[in-house]
Amino acid sequence: MLARFSPGQYVRHPQEPDWGIGQVQSSVADRVTVNFTHAGKQMIIVSVVDLVVISDEEAQRDQDRRN
Repeated sequence: MLARFSPGQYVRHPQEPDWGIGQVQSSVADRVTVNFTHAGKQMIIVSVVDLVVISDEEAQRDQDRRN
């Protein structure tokens, strides 16, 4: 069963840590569009990549560190 992602959720790509935190823009079937801090908009096939969901608090801490 595929994980479900919702717009607004924050995620990390486990194989691309340099991309930073991403925010889910859309999710259709096994394709999730994510806007990453350092990689921009990427379409991820979640049957291939196991995105890691992170909390809103962790995303906020990351943003605070960059400011």
